[in-house]
Amino acid sequence: MSIKAASLILRVTLVSILLMHSIPGMFNGGVHAFGKDYLDKVGFAPFGLFLAWTIKLLHLFISVCFLLNRFIFPAAVIAIVIFTAGIFMVHLPNGWFVVGSGANGIEFNLLLIASLIAVILLRQQKNKAFVV
Repeated sequence: MSIKAASLILRVTLVSILLMHSIPGMFNGGVHAFGKDYLDKVGFAPFGLFLAWTIKLLHLFISVCFLLNRFIFPAAVIAIVIFTAGIFMVHLPNGWFVVGSGANGIEFNLLLIASLIAVILLRQQKNKAFVV
């Protein structure tokens, strides 16, 4: 499989996850609940709702970047920062597992971060192939 094909598969998969992680919450009150019921209560008041919307809109921006195959490095770094913050603020206290013997743990975020790093590395490898 070519680097281009591998990158495309990984980017499209990440886009589907980012969109499903963002869009429903924009319409079902999830962003409001995350901002007001969680972020405000853990110390981000009065900016919790603004921060929640910023995170979800950044997910949309990152998705567009990945679909257009543009600004891959900054988009991936932004996503890595968001998911790393999620690990420490939300998931780490719940352990490793997302389901099964635990709930809401870090394993999925860690997989997303590894996938984002792979997208960056594939992009760098592709660029090196054109330079050489």
